[in-house]
Amino acid sequence: MKKIFKFLLILLPWFIGGLLFRSDTVFYKSLNKPVFAPPSIVFPIVWTTLYVLIAISIYLIYKDNSYKDTPEYNKTLLINYFSNQIFSFLFFTIKSPFLALINTFIVLISSLFLYYESKSLNKTSAKLLIPYIIWNIFATILIIFIFFMNL
Repeated sequence: MKKIFKFLLILLPWFIGGLLFRSDTVFYKSLNKPVFAPPSIVFPIVWTTLYVLIAISIYLIYKDNSYKDTPEYNKTLLINYFSNQIFSFLFFTIKSPFLALINTFIVLISSLFLYYESKSLNKTSAKLLIPYIIWNIFATILIIFIFFMNL
């Protein structure tokens, strides 16, 4: 029970951005998008899956206290977390594809650093971040197209 509670404490904060800054599907549908843009329903499914994988990754590192070996892991994790959480505010609340684009680059770069830091602490933890990196690459390409198609 204690392990489940710790895992939930790690997982739940990843949903805060989505709860505080609701996705405006009307705004998303109104934008010009590339042909490869997924429908709105895909995003909550993908992000929920990714958040679970991220939480497992963090849990594996925190359960053996290996995060104490490198303060860089915690810094990278915080940068990634906050930049990830602010996307919904930038894109859906203030409706700024430009700021969302800049933010998406930060999320992508910090997710790569998070992978690197995780790999030095726990190889399984790092592998769990690979789908997150792949999605961030896709999201970066998507937001670049959305930004330029809606100038």
